[in-house]
Amino acid sequence: MAGKFSRSWALMKASAAILRSDKSLLMFPLISVLCSLLVMASFLIPVAVLAVAGERAGREGLTPGAYVLLFAFYLVQYFVIIFFNTALAGSALQRLRGEPTSLGEGIAVARSRWVSILGYALISATVGLFLRALQERLGLIGRLVVGFLGLAWTVATFLVVPVLASQDIGPVDAVKRSVELLKRSWGENLIGNGGIGIVFGLLTFLAALLSVAIIGGAAATHSVALIAVAVALVVVGLVLLALVQASLQGIYAAALYRYAETGEVGAGFDQALLEQAFRTKA
Repeated sequence: MAGKFSRSWALMKASAAILRSDKSLLMFPLISVLCSLLVMASFLIPVAVLAVAGERAGREGLTPGAYVLLFAFYLVQYFVIIFFNTALAGSALQRLRGEPTSLGEGIAVARSRWVSILGYALISATVGLFLRALQERLGLIGRLVVGFLGLAWTVATFLVVPVLASQDIGPVDAVKRSVELLKRSWGENLIGNGGIGIVFGLLTFLAALLSVAIIGGAAATHSVALIAVAVALVVVGLVLLALVQASLQGIYAAALYRYAETGEVGAGFDQALLEQAFRTKA
């Protein structure tokens, strides 16, 4: 287990080196976040209307209309997220092959796969709605079951995005291929992705403490302008941290997928390291 963590840490550092060499990869999660906010804003009014109507009618839980609206929201939101994640994976795979890439080329990769992306978004929305309904019906037990099933789904589909970015196949076949590659990776993707989450969770916690200190210091001056600057700096810092995390996870997944699928080592990654990570099961 210690060996897996050390390999995953080394793979994460190699992913960070790729990001340092091409900071334009940060643009994909940034655009994804902005588009996701627009989607949320567009659904805000109808959600509020349904919530008020349900409250006046004295209903508990979600109404059928609310479920339909929630499914539509999930579908659009998942499509946006998967689209830009596929664009990131496409650019990362090009970079790993030593090829020049750009924001436009990454978007072009995702655009060429939009049908499969829509299909996968439909699957993800269905799974998300099912888990939400299960949680509503089963209460505390439902939350535990949903947490377990959600984790299993996340692990099984971890490599779907790089599969979609590199292969012209349907969403169901992409999920199957992700599961097949997962069996070969000895849990490396789960440990590595979890490691990235832990590292950035700690960094976010430290950043939050620093943010409180910065804003508190600005507030002590009673200067509105200084407080506004402090808040802006904190927001920019936290957003940048989130963008780096999302980019590293995309690069990491692309690197694991590339070696598992083709046996080729991407630029900046160690051959022996990946061979150990994907040793054939006995």
